[in-house]
Amino acid sequence: MATVRDTTYDLLRALGMTTVFGNPGSTEEPFLEAFPDDFHYVHALHEATAVAMADGYTQVTGRPAHVNLHTAPGTGNAMGNLVTAWHNRAPLIVTAGQQSREMLLLEPRLTSRRATELPQPYVKWSHEPVRAQDIPAAVMRAYATAVQPPAGPVFLSLPLDDWAQPADPPPPVRTVSTRIAPDPYRLGEFAAMLAASRAPALVLGAAVDRAGAWAAAVALAERLGAPVWTAPAPERTAFPEDHPHYQGVLPYAIAPLAEKLRGHDTVLVVGAPVFRYYPHVPGDHLPAGVRLLHVTDDPEEAARAPVGDSLLGDAGLTLADLLDLLPGADRPPPPARPVPAPPAEGLPLDADALFAALARHWPGDGVLVQESPSNLSALRRRLPITRGGSYFTMASGGLGYGLPAAVGIALAQRDTGRNRPVVAVIGDGSFHYSVQSLWTAARLALPLVVVVPVNQQYAILKSFAEFKQTPGVPGLDLPGMDLTALARGYGCAAEVVETPDQLGTALASGLRADRPTVLPVPIRTEIPDLL
Repeated sequence: MATVRDTTYDLLRALGMTTVFGNPGSTEEPFLEAFPDDFHYVHALHEATAVAMADGYTQVTGRPAHVNLHTAPGTGNAMGNLVTAWHNRAPLIVTAGQQSREMLLLEPRLTSRRATELPQPYVKWSHEPVRAQDIPAAVMRAYATAVQPPAGPVFLSLPLDDWAQPADPPPPVRTVSTRIAPDPYRLGEFAAMLAASRAPALVLGAAVDRAGAWAAAVALAERLGAPVWTAPAPERTAFPEDHPHYQGVLPYAIAPLAEKLRGHDTVLVVGAPVFRYYPHVPGDHLPAGVRLLHVTDDPEEAARAPVGDSLLGDAGLTLADLLDLLPGADRPPPPARPVPAPPAEGLPLDADALFAALARHWPGDGVLVQESPSNLSALRRRLPITRGGSYFTMASGGLGYGLPAAVGIALAQRDTGRNRPVVAVIGDGSFHYSVQSLWTAARLALPLVVVVPVNQQYAILKSFAEFKQTPGVPGLDLPGMDLTALARGYGCAAEVVETPDQLGTALASGLRADRPTVLPVPIRTEIPDLL
């Protein structure tokens, strides 16, 4: 007779989920016993890194990923990046071991008390099956829940003695829709308002990239003759940043954002919240007389928007339908945004000079993963993203995501056969949140290049301290760290880079290598403006 374990593995095969990300613990060993040869266990050295690797992997493959955690402590370790997965709309099936059912009443060591409550509210569904035989059906329900919009992580707490139990007949493998078509009547209203607009503007978010809808976004912008902004603090890019209609990323504060939209009478926001704000700079959410139209596949996102009229729909489907409804506009294209001045010369490089050099040597089909908050403005200013699926970061604002996510993204590039080069730009502060993910990258022989701007401080927090007028905050300096020694200790190549020419040579070499390469780059320590 088939066991619960046998039936669950067969279901995971049928769902195409044969890659498991985790850090094994005692409560997971009965599930992992005699791990099947046709499955791949991606071994992370920490549960938070396992979640971020799976997040990056699923965003590239477009399929849900499985993360296996160690009961309550492992779930607790994973929570920071589980929050990010929630905001990133990553469809993860997160399973965690639980103590034996026979001992749960006693709450022995490694019991997860209130297991289903622990990961909330950052999962779409959280469940501990009542019977061992319910596990396969619970996995099927978890899959269907994770992939339906808005996609996101789900959680299952699974007692360790359930796996050897005899199974019920396997649940049928089911498919569910993963896209919401917009209401035709409401869509017609939106189209009519855009057609009648004197000066429309587009604001695009990560869902446009998730939907593979860059071409539709470009066509709509050109049809309307409208400028295009990226929504604040984007986790993915949605529009070619070398396009003449592109205006940049909106600031993530209320008053400055509204000022950027002055002069427009209609603003169409597609695939982003309205809006992602921090810090608090009070003011009107929009200039007087501006009407906002919001397209999202998330009812909660539509409900919490402080302004605007909403339409539920997939970003790609809605953009395509609007194109069918809108006539061409007889208006000139928007003025091009100013070209940034040449970066400062001299050593150490400043952030602009570093990223201008990176742009000069950037591989044509490169994928950028970034987690360098204080240098982000310079990075986006100097390195435009010009094709879809090429930019990834955390939507949550929490550090410790970028480095392991880059590992998952590089692995997905190899597993899918796309083999696009992956370069991570990780600040020296962020680097240490999840440095152990370098070991996994080395074990997988991934040609990942990690560029680390080294300013020996949490510069973004110093920017916040200046902005908030809170002097004397401790713990904002990071002296005495040898990044090359750390990287080499995990099995990576490492080289300190000081000049643009060195960067180009080291980048090219790293992308040809059979292991990850870490390139610390000393940069100037000026504190950038927050907004």
